Amino acid sequence: MTKILEDLAKAVAEGNAELCKKLAEEAIKMGIDAYEAIHHGCTKGMEVVSDGYERGEMYVPEILLSADAMQAAINVLKPHLRVEAVNTPGTIVIGVVEGDIHDIGKNLTKIMLEIAGFKVYDLGTNVSPEDFVNKAIEVNADIVGISTLMTTTMPIIQKVIQTFKTKSMRDKVKIIIGGAPTSKDFANAIGADGWAENAVVAVKKTGQLIEELRRGA
Repeated sequence: MTKILEDLAKAVAEGNAELCKKLAEEAIKMGIDAYEAIHHGCTKGMEVVSDGYERGEMYVPEILLSADAMQAAINVLKPHLRVEAVNTPGTIVIGVVEGDIHDIGKNLTKIMLEIAGFKVYDLGTNVSPEDFVNKAIEVNADIVGISTLMTTTMPIIQKVIQTFKTKSMRDKVKIIIGGAPTSKDFANAIGADGWAENAVVAVKKTGQLIEELRRGA
């Protein structure tokens, strides 16, 4: 990681919005890829905050300051994100599972999906299985994206999938999961249609899943 990205991560962790904006502008001038700046700068800084919160060393006001600081950087970087447009755009419902308030990866994925041409409905954090299903029905979603950053809430993802089955909706949508504790093996084990290790992969995988859905696969 270059020093400017280390500085950006630190500025996010410290909740310094003005410095985040300045560093993001400098990163673009230096030719640093916007996604790399977000992924290795902003996201790393928020991970520090999340870890601190988990240890009881940081509190909600500090998290909110850091989130605002990250957003200041993203506002600068977003117009420079390069995402290949998808051939088959579709409708996506995305959210973080019930019991988890960490939305770093989900927010970045939402941005990348929108730039690629998808219509994204963001349910936010702490989303119940029923809310995922109800929103998918309401907007006639093609894909449901489920995220968690906590190992303790991983079983809720399986509960979401089971709720889609109970509501006779499982064959009408493709489900993709993501988040630090998840894996391809976990996705396969719980019956998800796909797994994305980061936002870039999520865009590509989502496009593939929509094409499969259109073909009836």
